[in-house]
Amino acid sequence: MKPLPILSRLSYPALIAMAVLVGLAPLRPEPHLVEKLRLLLEGQPLRGIDIFDLLFHAFPLGLLLLKALTERPRLKRAKR
Repeated sequence: MKPLPILSRLSYPALIAMAVLVGLAPLRPEPHLVEKLRLLLEGQPLRGIDIFDLLFHAFPLGLLLLKALTERPRLKRAKR
């Protein structure tokens, strides 16, 4: 998979920090990402704002996973 140019400009420490900070915000009473995923698993209907909230809080984690998956083949070739 060819890496996206924008992902190559983002560093892993920055993406990890964003994923943790946005993914766990707010800490009290329950992180939004955890709350929305729990609602989905329980089969409760989500409103439009809930879907936006889920996507917003999961976006940095998705970027981190996408960067890791797209750079993985390059890392294997570099070890040879």
